[in-house]
Amino acid sequence: MKDAVHAEWTKLRTVPSTGWLLITLIALTVGASAMASAIVKCPASCSTDTTKLSLTGIILGQAAVAGLAVLVVSSEYSTGMIRVSLAATPKRSVLLAAKAVVVTAVVVAAGAISVLGSLLAGRLLQPGNGFTAANGFTALSLLHGSTLRAAAGSVLYLALIGMFSLGAATALRDSAAATAVVLGVLYVVPVIGDVILSPVWQHRIERWSPANAGLAIQATRDMARLPIGPWPGLGVLALWTAAAMALGWTVLRLRDA
Repeated sequence: MKDAVHAEWTKLRTVPSTGWLLITLIALTVGASAMASAIVKCPASCSTDTTKLSLTGIILGQAAVAGLAVLVVSSEYSTGMIRVSLAATPKRSVLLAAKAVVVTAVVVAAGAISVLGSLLAGRLLQPGNGFTAANGFTALSLLHGSTLRAAAGSVLYLALIGMFSLGAATALRDSAAATAVVLGVLYVVPVIGDVILSPVWQHRIERWSPANAGLAIQATRDMARLPIGPWPGLGVLALWTAAAMALGWTVLRLRDA
């Protein structure tokens, strides 16, 4: 396993697009979060969850995570490199596990930087927009349990999105198809939930779609109004991720390279 992880790490770090995707993850997340914190003002929006507001950029940053995870698998199939990888690591479960370890490690590292940068931007920008102690708000700090949970949960969210994308890419083997499916699940399904007429189905989509449920981990206010709690929501995303990885593993074992 150690050799397989080292081989996957070597492949990942020597591909130029890896660095650019990680930079994109950080830039999109911090940039979008800073923009949201700069735009939303109190008293016009004093009911805003300031912690969640400061982490808005995760919604955009997850696209870079998906792209990175899809690339890890699809690039090998498109070039035929997968045959070399399987020759070096005949146990396909070990190969997939090694890819998962490497993807998770780099996403967690870049995700932590993104989240910390986003919270710092919120801490600096939000007080100037009226989110002050006079209006019932405290400065964002990881010393607050709910903020720490939202921050750590956001990093875990990105890691799970990476694993979900890796599983989908392993099952589909095609970069375009895997990217379309993952981005559709992350961005199209939530939009359907917003425009669908049935309140019952709106509620179901908010509770059980991967993105909607997973992002509940960021909430720190009005918890009783949430369709699903923070940790149960992240658990729903974990179930989707486990299903995608199981499907990818099954296809990898049963189909020839």
